[in-house]
Amino acid sequence: MTLRAKIAIGVLVVTVLVVAGVLTTLQTRNTGTQVRTEEVVRRDLEAIVTASGNIRARRTVDISSDVSGRIVELNVDEGDDVQEGQVLLRIDQTQFQAAVAQWRAGLSQREAQAAQQNASLIQATREYDRMQGLWTRDSTLVSRQQVDDAGTQAEVAQALYTAAEHGVDQARATLAEAEDRLSKTTIRAPISGRVTRLNIELGETAIVGTMNNPGSLLLTVSDLSVIEAVMQVDETDVPEISIGDSAAIELDAFPDTDFAGTVTEIGNSAIRPPSSTAGTGQTPTIDFEVVITLDDPPVELRPDLSTTAEIVTETREQALAIPIIALTIRDRAEDEAEGSGSNGDGTLGNGDTGDGSTESENTRTEDEDEDEEDEEGVFVVRDGEAHFVPVNVGIAGQEYFEVLSGLSEGDTVVSGPYQRIRELSDGEEVRTDSASVEPDEPAS
Repeated sequence: MTLRAKIAIGVLVVTVLVVAGVLTTLQTRNTGTQVRTEEVVRRDLEAIVTASGNIRARRTVDISSDVSGRIVELNVDEGDDVQEGQVLLRIDQTQFQAAVAQWRAGLSQREAQAAQQNASLIQATREYDRMQGLWTRDSTLVSRQQVDDAGTQAEVAQALYTAAEHGVDQARATLAEAEDRLSKTTIRAPISGRVTRLNIELGETAIVGTMNNPGSLLLTVSDLSVIEAVMQVDETDVPEISIGDSAAIELDAFPDTDFAGTVTEIGNSAIRPPSSTAGTGQTPTIDFEVVITLDDPPVELRPDLSTTAEIVTETREQALAIPIIALTIRDRAEDEAEGSGSNGDGTLGNGDTGDGSTESENTRTEDEDEDEEDEEGVFVVRDGEAHFVPVNVGIAGQEYFEVLSGLSEGDTVVSGPYQRIRELSDGEEVRTDSASVEPDEPAS
């Protein structure tokens, strides 16, 4: 064999070996399930309850009229600031002034009648005293019947005077009622604040409400010095919230501004009780009212603005944390079945012991309930393999769970994709190649 042939053969052998090595390397790199991983580190976590609602003033007064009549004076516009006692509007006083004058005259008449009855009482009393004196001195001067008649006249006069006095009291009460109705034609601000709603115009008629028909709402005055956010919180989140919890509030009207607040009130009953939807065939949504008081509300805030609040229920500083997506639930019996097969101890792959009984039948009666319990955990990557490790978690932040036990700082856990985590088996080979890992799928 020539030297040239030997060289050609050598080159060919080297080329084959190189190609084989490359193929082996590529094959090795492509084995295992492709996943995304993340290291367990310490983080500051916050457990948050999110709810939506509206802005309101803590103190708001809806003003209606106690008397009916036409509005003849309107001194405010919507948005005006008013002081307590300031005249807001007046209703036509003509008929109410006439009623006051009528009952004032009636009172004078009753007082004159009472004075007349008083004079009659004095006269009758004097007559009775005179008759009684004559009878005492000489019984022949007057008869006993005359004395009795004089006494009766005095009693009648006393009764008439008493009735006249009651008539005066009645006239005074009626006059006071008429004067009160007259005073109600002038409506003043009950509190200092801002006119946040004005439903009446000059010349319109104010209507008094009845038992079945509400009266006309004239205007609303709100004290905007204390602003509250009234949130609707789902029943499952209410037990986590406590008085004094801090909250971050976002308003649609102020998208670039965050407001701070504190939980000051938690409802004790549902906003819409289940009884209100009874018979409708609908499953009611049970929400509770949670009131958040804003710490430093700006003057631009207005009632009824829509808002979203994030209520911080718990915090943890520098706690071990894992991504929420990394936590999965495994069936203990399933995990044990994955490791079963030919056990190498004389049993068959299906657990048959050869005596007509099965190993599973013998063991299930002892720990059946415990084996079938689900457990939470994560897959920890060790030497290219994913091993399921049970963990106990604490509060849930926005993206991370607090780890109470089961992991140590620096452990590497499988953090996605979601479907890959669900399909992983204990001890399965995995590889990480962030450039080609598929995005997470919805966790539902």
